[in-house]
Amino acid sequence: MIGFSSLEAPAGWPGQWCHLPLDVPQHPVDPTANGVLHWAPLDHPGYRERMRMMAEYLGSQLSVMITDTSAEVTLLSRLFGVRTVVMAMRGNRTDRTHRDAYDSASLIVTPWTAESAEPYWPRAWTDKTVYAGAISRFDHLAASPASIAADAAGASSSRKVLVLWGGGGTEVTEHDIHRARLATPAWEWTVRSPRNPSPDLWAELQAADVVVTHAGNNAVAELSAAARPAVVIAQARPFDEQHATARALRNAGVCTALENWPEPSDWPALLDTALAQGSSGWSRWRYGDGARRAAQAIEQLNNGALTCEPR
Repeated sequence: MIGFSSLEAPAGWPGQWCHLPLDVPQHPVDPTANGVLHWAPLDHPGYRERMRMMAEYLGSQLSVMITDTSAEVTLLSRLFGVRTVVMAMRGNRTDRTHRDAYDSASLIVTPWTAESAEPYWPRAWTDKTVYAGAISRFDHLAASPASIAADAAGASSSRKVLVLWGGGGTEVTEHDIHRARLATPAWEWTVRSPRNPSPDLWAELQAADVVVTHAGNNAVAELSAAARPAVVIAQARPFDEQHATARALRNAGVCTALENWPEPSDWPALLDTALAQGSSGWSRWRYGDGARRAAQAIEQLNNGALTCEPR
């Protein structure tokens, strides 16, 4: 197993790690190849070298390449005659480049369930899709059915709000969160972000009566494992990824999911509604073994024995 990334290898990585150079020139030249690709800047040594490094392995050592929806790497792998797996992302992926990547993939794995699938996907994609459900580092700690049932009945009395907010670009300011806190004096707020990380996120998730978070895939996956009542608020991202996630959460009846940060006066009712809705809806978002499902499908693809089924 070989990992390719510009980041350092994660702790405990079991295989080889190929550290790729950065590919972000200050003034990129024709990075979309006249609209054919998403990112392939001309004459940039970092981009050329990272593609050369991957090509070296693709030409000699790899039988399956798994990509994070990178169209360029997906197409490069397929051109080398290597089976490709796209780890899908929500949002509008109907542009030319995404269509080519998804069409050429040998397998698509989604971190969502068949019940919460993207409704616009063509049959050609769904026929080769494995629905893994949410994939969380906390899956092995997932909340018990008894605690989920208690939340749905409104058994909690601590009235605590945990805010999880990322650093990937946001319209929400500390002032916005402060105003929401002031508007809900009956609730105790804890705010976690890259600037103020949690010392024990799982414990804080379990202690919260309602979790407020953006609609990023990882944040929602962690929340689904903890199975907490929630208010999930979309932030602007390429291809409307977070807005699609919020819409899917809302349509599946999982939790309160919004398109924009609410006004302060809206927060008391929002928190009460989220608490009353409970957390049983998360069972429609996750199967509890997303990583195992994904790994099993990839192994079957590698062995030539994959049969895609909705569950």
